[in-house]
Amino acid sequence: MIRFLIFFVLGTAFMTAQNPQLEKVRNLYGLAAENEKAARELLDLTESKKSDEPVMLGYKAAGHMMMAKHVGNPFKKMSHFNKGKDYLNTAITADTKNLELRFLRFSVQAEAPGFLGYRQNLQEDKTLLLRGVKNIEDLVLRNMILNYLRASKGLSSAEKDRL
Repeated sequence: MIRFLIFFVLGTAFMTAQNPQLEKVRNLYGLAAENEKAARELLDLTESKKSDEPVMLGYKAAGHMMMAKHVGNPFKKMSHFNKGKDYLNTAITADTKNLELRFLRFSVQAEAPGFLGYRQNLQEDKTLLLRGVKNIEDLVLRNMILNYLRASKGLSSAEKDRL
């Protein structure tokens, strides 16, 4: 995970996204799993922007799911996680072919503890990501996904070699 964070931060530092807000939420997402302040900032930023755009809703979902890792109260953990699942499902339903949303769901499901029972889309999302990542024109997004996939426990060595 640390290797992913280093690649992610370096990759986004050298490339500029067309949307500064999107660039900021992507950077925060890359840090949020290990950094409570980044998770809180990601959630605050996405909560304050009332956007119907599926990708921003996906990052709002991710913000909630990352906050679940950082809060101590088990009821708050489940509340954040379940709210995130609902938002992410809504976002993916609105844009089923969006690889960024599929990446968000894949990365959350690959890292989520098994007892949560949130792994039902891993294979579907992995297949879409492996087939489509090389065709993503947004270099920041492509590198973000590739760096995560190369470090992911959700891919076999053979799948990583094909990247």
